Amino acid sequence: MSTLSEHPRRERPVLPTARGRKTQAAIDVAARAVVARKGILATTVADIAAEAGRSTASFYNYYDSKEAMVREWAMRFQDEATERARSIARSGLTDRERVREAAAAHWNTYRHRLAEMISVSQLAMVNEDFAQYWAELCAVPIAFLTDMVNRAQQQGYCRGDDPHLLAEAIVSMFNQFCYVQLSGDRTDVDDQACILTLTNIVYRAIYGKEGD
Repeated sequence: MSTLSEHPRRERPVLPTARGRKTQAAIDVAARAVVARKGILATTVADIAAEAGRSTASFYNYYDSKEAMVREWAMRFQDEATERARSIARSGLTDRERVREAAAAHWNTYRHRLAEMISVSQLAMVNEDFAQYWAELCAVPIAFLTDMVNRAQQQGYCRGDDPHLLAEAIVSMFNQFCYVQLSGDRTDVDDQACILTLTNIVYRAIYGKEGD
């Protein structure tokens, strides 16, 4: 299996014209919309081309396959997702504030990169390389939450829990909750209510006292 950074990318010439750049942008926008509605496994290149109002041949001018398209998407936003997660490690926050920052970072990553998150997670079920990519994307929040649990245990909270397993369970819950809320055609999602819900669940899981 290859990591996301190790996977070879096909070298393509820089798009020389405004028309070429506009066409690729239209394909990306269309692909994101279709993937958000149907998921990547049910999406075809023909679906993407139809959504974009372009020919199927136009798609192949920019991507070798829908999997290659997702790989390029993931490479573009991997650093962004990592930086967003790391920003919550700053000092001066209370325990609850830090939990909220973690919940908001995950929610906002899913909200703004919905097509990438859906695509990589679904392709991870059928492709070993994408399984590795998905593991890489989840590794940063899992590491952060593992550290949070370790520090909470030093204060007497969540004794007896395995920090890494608890972190993995929380990130899995984050991912499924975000998918259920944000995928499809829903237009009524309350971002702040969802972030508050995630915050409350995680705060209680880590900092709740026995018997509460």
